[in-house]
Amino acid sequence: MQVVEELEKIAPDSDVVASVGVFDGVHIGHQELLRRAVARAQEAGCLSAAITFHPHPRAVLGQGIQQTYLNDLPERLGLIKSLGIDVVATLTFTPQLACLSAQEFMQLISSHLRVKELVVGDGFALGRHREGTVEVLRSIGEQLGFTVNAVGPVVVGGAIVSSSRIRDLLRNGDVARAQGLLGRRYSLGGLVVLGAGRGRAIGFPTANIAVPPERTIPLDGVYVVYAYIRGESRPAVTSIGTRPTFDNGLRTVEVHILDFDEDIYGQELK
Repeated sequence: MQVVEELEKIAPDSDVVASVGVFDGVHIGHQELLRRAVARAQEAGCLSAAITFHPHPRAVLGQGIQQTYLNDLPERLGLIKSLGIDVVATLTFTPQLACLSAQEFMQLISSHLRVKELVVGDGFALGRHREGTVEVLRSIGEQLGFTVNAVGPVVVGGAIVSSSRIRDLLRNGDVARAQGLLGRRYSLGGLVVLGAGRGRAIGFPTANIAVPPERTIPLDGVYVVYAYIRGESRPAVTSIGTRPTFDNGLRTVEVHILDFDEDIYGQELK
């Protein structure tokens, strides 16, 4: 998979079937779209492409609202790659990009990618004020030489699968349902940092993870998990909570790995 951060660096040698979106979480709805793009590209004998954005548009346009993510950008790109996408363009979302009309945005994309088909959800919209609905994009496609394949939503439990729905489930502690919509286990990761050592003092050592503040953290509580360290998976227990006495009120993520007592400070733990 070719990953680029600037459209100018894309040099595809064939037509492409493309899908556009943030794809935060790469949940089962996103997977349906991206697999459709891959299948349509294979049928047409061309490349499949995903055009994604970072940071999230709401983080740029949300007027100070804290936007959290279901995965970081490298994990998102890895999940997209696993679906068979050939080219991923990660566009930096800026106020300038947000000001582009749907016509201007698709002209920008088409000047670097030979888009022959656009695969999007039937409720999708892009461009300034979300003016680029499916019908508008079809009209633009007639001018620029691409068709639009609108895919119906994935519905679970009577509601459309969405990244915001999954974030809400996690914040409410319903990890099982969130994982069902993701199509895989939810994960948090970060470097193991030095804690106060109180757990070790009572024979219950824990690894304190420095989780990036923009990640969506589940409701405070204790969770049975698998910990991935040094390429190995080990059973563990994770405690998420706020300890005002010890940590100045900040939320902490602590992991107790069963039958494990090695020094892993400074290492990545997932």
